Amino acid sequence: MSGPDGKPVRPVMGSYGIGVERAMATIIEVHHDDKGIVWPAAVAPFEVVVVVAQQDDAAVAQAGEQVYSSLLDAGVEVIIDDRPVRAGVKFSDAELVGIPFRVTVGKRGLASGSAELTDRATGSTVSVPLDNDLPKHVREAVAQAVAASR
Repeated sequence: MSGPDGKPVRPVMGSYGIGVERAMATIIEVHHDDKGIVWPAAVAPFEVVVVVAQQDDAAVAQAGEQVYSSLLDAGVEVIIDDRPVRAGVKFSDAELVGIPFRVTVGKRGLASGSAELTDRATGSTVSVPLDNDLPKHVREAVAQAVAASR
């Protein structure tokens, strides 16, 4: 490449596009509250977090793993929080990170054969049965949230 005077010039490239970092920062700036990020379901790093409320209870831990596996098998983008910390810490961290839905598996729910499904954006919680239809309930909630965020 040559300049106007015919002498060779070294090309310099500039990029002024919107990268992933800028897109993430913009989304977080628009979608947050006093508890943390509120990811829109369409762009969230995960759709669901499964919180095992009492990790030290073998039955609860096993049920949490089963819920996680069933959601994973159903094609839900899911992560499990099975850390050995108090449930309140897990709830706070889930809100801070902003994953759109939280499925809570705990002793009370296990006794009644249910789990709690919480919508991060609205804070609403519903009880869902711990059966083969749980992934269907969660997928429907995620699909509605994705459709609403477009």
